[in-house]
Amino acid sequence: MPKLTMVQALNLALNQEMASDDRVIVLGEDVGMDGGVFRVTDGLYAAYGRQRVLDTPLAESGIVGMSIGMAIYGLRPVCEMQFSGFVYQAFHQLEGHAARMRWRSQGRYHVPMVLRAPYGGGVRALEHHSESREAYYAHTPGLKMVIPSGPRNARALLVAAIRDPDPVVFFEPKALYRAYREDVPQEEEVLPIGKSQTVREGGDLTIVTYGAMLRPVLAAATTLQEQSGAAAEVIDLQTIAPLDDSLFVASARRTGRVMIVHEAPRSFGPGAEIVARLVEKAFYHLEEPIVRVTGYDVVFPLFARENSYLPNADRVLRTARRLIAA
Repeated sequence: MPKLTMVQALNLALNQEMASDDRVIVLGEDVGMDGGVFRVTDGLYAAYGRQRVLDTPLAESGIVGMSIGMAIYGLRPVCEMQFSGFVYQAFHQLEGHAARMRWRSQGRYHVPMVLRAPYGGGVRALEHHSESREAYYAHTPGLKMVIPSGPRNARALLVAAIRDPDPVVFFEPKALYRAYREDVPQEEEVLPIGKSQTVREGGDLTIVTYGAMLRPVLAAATTLQEQSGAAAEVIDLQTIAPLDDSLFVASARRTGRVMIVHEAPRSFGPGAEIVARLVEKAFYHLEEPIVRVTGYDVVFPLFARENSYLPNADRVLRTARRLIAA
């Protein structure tokens, strides 16, 4: 089983899906000849040609609008935004058309498209390149919102997104693109959209997270157990919408203590919905108030303050110690 970076794993998913289904089309800015700004689409233009790998103008609204039309007429477009901060130019197309088409047509038309976008901090990028705005899309009925946390589930979730009959917004943590390698099977592997995963078992504390935050959470959980003996259960959401609450609710009922970690701003973020689900379904099992370790309610800072903004293992560990000691 080869060890791949997330970039290589995503490329594998695209390549295999394009080889097996000629309806799959890749389009976006510089995705063809250059292989994408992060080289996720490297080699696809040479393999499948300009009819299936389309270099587009710098026009996000046009890219998404074309993808919607292609999807309605039977193709399965995978469009790439160079950075998630550029999707705003196409938000009208997503919210007003992609998300509503099945409802608007009473099920006659579906929009089986994927919008891929690098998101999040950790790479010292410029303005509009580092924010985490997944709540916008998770809050929009008709859109699915997927965020992988490593190479293997990135590949399996992207395959599922391409095959899904509805529009999927697929955020890729660019801090993880080449951060590490993971075993990724060459044979087909698909993870269902809308299912979370327990990646570490424990009985003293539940930590719910996703995306690039999984690695610092796991590091903090390991240190916590080594230093105090307390075992944290870590749950990777993988999909923000539809949100699978089954694992974290069951875990909270066992542990009685819950922490939520994400790099998106705190107010009205995904963590707030998780808290609401826990209050509705596990309130009488909680021994302490639910806590959140998140980004701050400010515009994502530039280089000198980026590390101060992002949650890290130390912040998670300090919060876990206070929660366990309470």
